[in-house]
Amino acid sequence: MDRERLRELLESVRRGDVETEQALERLAHMPFVDTPHARVDTHRALRQGLPEVVYGPGKTPEQIAEVVAAQRDAGLSVLVTRVEPVTAERVIASLRDGSYDAIARILWFGPTEAPIVGKGTVLVVSAGTSDLPVAAEAAAVARRYGNSVETLHDVGVAGIHRLLASSQRLREARVLIVVAGMEGALPSVVGGMVDKPVIAVPTSVGYGASFGGVAALLGMLTSCASNVCVVNIDNGFGAAHVATLVNRL
Repeated sequence: MDRERLRELLESVRRGDVETEQALERLAHMPFVDTPHARVDTHRALRQGLPEVVYGPGKTPEQIAEVVAAQRDAGLSVLVTRVEPVTAERVIASLRDGSYDAIARILWFGPTEAPIVGKGTVLVVSAGTSDLPVAAEAAAVARRYGNSVETLHDVGVAGIHRLLASSQRLREARVLIVVAGMEGALPSVVGGMVDKPVIAVPTSVGYGASFGGVAALLGMLTSCASNVCVVNIDNGFGAAHVATLVNRL
């Protein structure tokens, strides 16, 4: 149950359309729902403003479908991250609807277009084409969370003129998510160009000494641009979640 549904329920009680006992019965199922393999948090949208998201890896298609069904029964739209194509196909076949973004590896069960609730634009900036899966995850999640989202791809520091040519777009965004692998320099450069929050996402892209994204992570954590904050390696979802909360302030 989200805030709007709770408000509707309370208004129905106030008008006398719903009996108090009926309302109490509905509210009794709000905190969580037990399923055979999970305890689904249907209360999270009320506490945190955003509903629980299903993390796909490690779950069978049947387990994912089970959790999705429980959330939908509670009146929630559902986002599932890091879903491989075969798993997505089986989940959609089981539930008979849903949409899948193969690049972002995102499954979505809800309205085709989420209503915009963010105050400005979230701009997702990525260094290279190899960073696209993580950038696509960030962009897809941010859109589903009700943000106006724009993207700027392949503007890494090896050809910094590509980034500088888009300086106006950088400055117009309200929140920026900057995705980069290798040495992870891009967020520092972007941070030095704008007066907005920059959420840096290190990716596991790079040769041996990048240590699977650790080099980029450490570079971003030691950025000299004071408006840069950092999420974990390849965590496009986490960046989009934080960007959404910032964009609603």
